[in-house]
Amino acid sequence: MTSLTDGATTVTAPATDTPAAVPDRRIDSEKLFNRVALGVLIAFALLWLIPLVYAVLISVRPTSEVLADPSSWFTSNPTFDAYDSLFDKGNILYWYANSFITSALTTVITVVAASMAAFALSQVRFRFRQGVNMLLLAGIMIPMQVLMIPQFLTLESAGLLNTYWGVVLPQVPNVVAVFVFKTFFDGIPRELIEAARADGAGWLRTYWQIVMPISRPAVSAVTIFVFVHVWNNFLWPLLVVTDPEMMTLPVGLNSVQDAFGVPLPQLMASAVLGAIPLLVVFALFQRRIVSGIAGMGLK
Repeated sequence: MTSLTDGATTVTAPATDTPAAVPDRRIDSEKLFNRVALGVLIAFALLWLIPLVYAVLISVRPTSEVLADPSSWFTSNPTFDAYDSLFDKGNILYWYANSFITSALTTVITVVAASMAAFALSQVRFRFRQGVNMLLLAGIMIPMQVLMIPQFLTLESAGLLNTYWGVVLPQVPNVVAVFVFKTFFDGIPRELIEAARADGAGWLRTYWQIVMPISRPAVSAVTIFVFVHVWNNFLWPLLVVTDPEMMTLPVGLNSVQDAFGVPLPQLMASAVLGAIPLLVVFALFQRRIVSGIAGMGLK
């Protein structure tokens, strides 16, 4: 409409009804999903935490109380007798050291070997590359227990029983670690590799100075998973180690028992002692583990 004000013409836009703001259903659904997902994660975290809390609480209960009332979790007279018994009966410090040495050695060798194999499969073009990939996939399908007797006989003939290398070497081949690295390397731009090669870098230099520095998420993830697997491994160290001073922590704690078995508080104390190093590792490297998994998922 138009109106005259002091001789000037003013144009006014016609009045229209503005629609009310419509809530974004997509945003609301995302918020609802996030809340449900958070609730599920909290529930699973509690489920994983309950056994640890149970082990800690039972380990400080007197054995007489546990025998009288096994269903109770709490005690008014906490005691560390179960831990004292483990330290008195076994060489726990030796077992901790052996577990750390074997886990660290296996992890370092596995990371180097698996990353080099994955680099070759991902970036180097050679004949029968697909055939090698298929052989690796076939290796995943073979149970580890099938190879234990041949590996044991090989180590026995080489004189490696009751040694660190007898525990370490059979655990180094890890097909899963190779595929984790290969998945990450496949996401590296091919132009970056070709530029390094054009500048005169060989394959080994390209792998070590170009690829590995940008592959820290994959290295961190594989390092943690291999370390935890070797630390928790019970069956293979049980087969190749009989010397009490060469036992790893899981095998050593299992050996601390008498003719009547292990009292429940002592059993829970051994579980707590075995879990403490892993909890420390996860607490220190939690962000790297998450970033490694997320980084591989985006490739």
